[in-house]
Amino acid sequence: MIPPTELQALLLAEMPDADIEVTDLTGSQDHYSVRIVSVAFEGKTRIAAHKLVYGALGERVGREIHALSLQTFSPASWQAKQG
Repeated sequence: MIPPTELQALLLAEMPDADIEVTDLTGSQDHYSVRIVSVAFEGKTRIAAHKLVYGALGERVGREIHALSLQTFSPASWQAKQG
């Protein structure tokens, strides 16, 4: 298990500019939905962006995090989504 605040801190260490929303899906601190908006995703494919996130979380995925739903956006793509 990993608290949402610790999950967010790990991601911010990799992407300090990021706007991150972490949702604990089950209350068990091991199933999360995460929305991240960061310049780190500019020009990256969805797969490359997700690899960046998984790299920031390292071995915790699979060990402490059993499910992770990701939404990754560059600031421009997030703004376009917002309309």
